[in-house]
Amino acid sequence: MTLYHLRAAGVSFVLDARGVVLHWGPDLGELPDSFAGTQVPAISPSSVDVPLQLPLLAGLRDGWSGRPALAGHHDGKPAGTLRAAGVELSENTITVRTESADRSISASTEIELTAQGVLRIRHVLTNHDPRVLELSALDVLLPIPYEAQELLDFSGLWAHERRPQRSPLRQGVWSRESRHGRPGHDDAFLLMTGEPGFGFRSGRIWALHLAWSGDKRIWAERSALGRSVIGAGELLAPGEIRLAPGESYATPWAIAVFSDSGIDGLSDRLHPWIRQQKAFTKPRPVVLNTWEAVYFDQSLDRLTDLVDAAAEVGVERFVLDDGWFTGRRDDRRALGDWYVDPDVWPDGLHPLIARVHAAGMDFGLWVEPEMISPDSALARAHPDWILGPDPALTWRFQRVLDLANPDAYEYVLGRLTDLLGEYPIAFLKWDHNRDLLEPGAAHRQTTALYRLLGALRSAFPDVEIESCASGGARIDLGILPLVDRFWTSDTNDPLDRQHIQRWTSVLVPPEMLGGHLGAGTAHVTGRTSALGLRLATALFGHAGIEWDVSRAGPEDRALIARWADEYRRRRPLLHTGRVVRADTPDPAVLLHGVVAQDRSSALFALVTLDAPAAALPPPIRFPGLDAEATYRVTAWGDPPRVVQDAPPPWPADGVELTGRILAEVGLPAPLLVPEQAALFTLVRIG
Repeated sequence: MTLYHLRAAGVSFVLDARGVVLHWGPDLGELPDSFAGTQVPAISPSSVDVPLQLPLLAGLRDGWSGRPALAGHHDGKPAGTLRAAGVELSENTITVRTESADRSISASTEIELTAQGVLRIRHVLTNHDPRVLELSALDVLLPIPYEAQELLDFSGLWAHERRPQRSPLRQGVWSRESRHGRPGHDDAFLLMTGEPGFGFRSGRIWALHLAWSGDKRIWAERSALGRSVIGAGELLAPGEIRLAPGESYATPWAIAVFSDSGIDGLSDRLHPWIRQQKAFTKPRPVVLNTWEAVYFDQSLDRLTDLVDAAAEVGVERFVLDDGWFTGRRDDRRALGDWYVDPDVWPDGLHPLIARVHAAGMDFGLWVEPEMISPDSALARAHPDWILGPDPALTWRFQRVLDLANPDAYEYVLGRLTDLLGEYPIAFLKWDHNRDLLEPGAAHRQTTALYRLLGALRSAFPDVEIESCASGGARIDLGILPLVDRFWTSDTNDPLDRQHIQRWTSVLVPPEMLGGHLGAGTAHVTGRTSALGLRLATALFGHAGIEWDVSRAGPEDRALIARWADEYRRRRPLLHTGRVVRADTPDPAVLLHGVVAQDRSSALFALVTLDAPAAALPPPIRFPGLDAEATYRVTAWGDPPRVVQDAPPPWPADGVELTGRILAEVGLPAPLLVPEQAALFTLVRIG
């Protein structure tokens, strides 16, 4: 039987002429022609009378009694089973054509293995029947091997995104469904299945992400029949996708990643692939966002001192947050009235922007184009533009603007075009502060959003856009090609941020994740943190400030300025290097860092989240280095607070050791008190 074999970066994907996946995992090398025959399983008692092997669109007629890849009907008649009608192989892509026996439906499945070993799969289904096809599901299914017996995915809340949860993969289905109209704070995000006990640095993992910003589902299933799969697809509401004769539906891309070196191995594939698509031509600037500095208290006088203080501490981009448009004095009104408020800004935004530019910074602006306040001029003029019936639930005192309505879409596009044409705006903070909560609206709203962002990117290619959704409720690889960074979470509390950034950066490179220095007492949690911890936490990402630094003392301002200088100096490393995370035995202690691609240098942070488990903590073992090279290790930055009668001797003058010793034996750790961070630089010297 003909084999179709994709190979890249230590990964193999093997398909036979029937569209059956024979292997996805470590590279198999050159395969003999007999390979397909060697993989035919036994036939178990009381089962189908043919060997159970799963095609890409597996269903009941394939002997698969698990969740099917395709579900739909023509006037109550179930959609037919799709069989392979042809397979084409190019250098890095397999295209499988399938059709039903009566040729009422057909599909084309595109499978790409990138140079980094990232697998991308999607289906395009076409209805050829004279009747409408009511589509219920069209999902990507991938087999995983028996040893993938443990799974890890995520849940979360507002300001507490990306909470990992682990469990054994038992028989049955572990399914995560999002009906938010956006991924949500509790998004499963990245489903990992792997060898029991897999960690950041060890274990084989098969992971899946759906590149889609609307409703979706992702799952893992272990069947009593002996097969296990992972799957993902758009979560379709009844009647949401109805295909007339000749119409097609394309699934979102499913992004599948295999690693034989733990969770960090997933990042080692994903980050270079994403960076190849999102190659920034300019360094990621230090940002100041005004939200937690002034909230709705906007005026030129109020913000002038903040502009001057921002310039003093080294800010490169000044972003005016919510409160600049007509009637917006609180969060209960005016969304949709995207005109500069003449009462607050009688001369428009020009005087503020001139002041920002004179201070050497570019200017950004907050918008929430997908939303509308019931108390707004727009809602009163066009109530038919509001998504859903009236009355309906509000969320943060707002409703959703129906972007699938052509008039509403053109209004928003026109207002944003006018703003970007009138003012020299370098950056849009694009927010999305509620769930849709309207059955059957997620698909059309998401596709309209993609069109809107695409139109703006085409018209204003130099304007950067941040995807913010009440913080980190819309972080996915579907919207990523249309934006330049994500707001990782609405909390700036460094203890929460350490966890949120640690896990979000498994998928997304750190330079695309906004991390800001907040006030000493976090506005979301009320917890007070040391400045050193806050600075160290914001450093490992697209760094910024969300604090009224005009009211900070001179010592704090000087420290922030040094931090901003160091960020600028080190961002070539921070924003191109390999992200590494150690598997520390004490959950109160984290160690993470960035290692240059050529392993010539590195920057690490040792963070104590709570009181350590022992008086003498385990040594600091630095992962990801060149084992044969010699590195000079030095403590860097302002010293953290410690409680120790005597420090370990090495930080005083630094130390020179091989990468192997630093990884396997490590160095004695200073005795940090809880909620502190120590930074270390490593430079290869031989």
